[in-house]
Amino acid sequence: MTATRLTAKGAATRDRIVSAAADLVLARGVGGTSLDDVRAGTLTSKSQLFHYFPGGKSELVLAIAELQMQRVLQAQQPYLRTLDTWADWDGWRDALLAHYAAQPHWGCPIGTLVSELVGTDPAAAATVVGHLNRWRGHLRDGLVRMRDGGLLRPDADPECLALAVFASVQGGLLLTQALRSIEPLSAALDAALTALHAAAPDGHAYATR
Repeated sequence: MTATRLTAKGAATRDRIVSAAADLVLARGVGGTSLDDVRAGTLTSKSQLFHYFPGGKSELVLAIAELQMQRVLQAQQPYLRTLDTWADWDGWRDALLAHYAAQPHWGCPIGTLVSELVGTDPAAAATVVGHLNRWRGHLRDGLVRMRDGGLLRPDADPECLALAVFASVQGGLLLTQALRSIEPLSAALDAALTALHAAAPDGHAYATR
């Protein structure tokens, strides 16, 4: 059950609640953030909160996941729309690093949500995993274009390469969160791009930064 037919003012209020709740969840986790916490943090009443999120906390968490996905996808633009040149991949790397280096909390908020939800709300976890798959799909589509354009060998598997790159991103973010440093993500992205260059027709080496 979801709120529908919101006025412009209502949509703005809902967006404000989601944004504030996202900050609370980043700081405290899903389990550590109650609806009462959200009400206090957003200065909304119980009836108002359920007006915008009739499905309760689960619906709010899914709205937070969608917001975080929109933020990270936007941060990777304009490169994520194409990723069909090596320059695009370099720009994508830099944009992703800049985004996560600027965040008030370490790590990937979407991956963190999945980790929390998988044992308590599998249905919500599956929905959030869908966001991650959407992100990975952009990488795969770019690699398909790279292969079709002759920048990758004909036998290169865009699906497999995209999964490897995405695993590097998420693994780097996990260590970034644990070590409270952007360096693990930087190293993981460099390694991922080196692996992509190894799939180029001439197998030329990629000089990491």
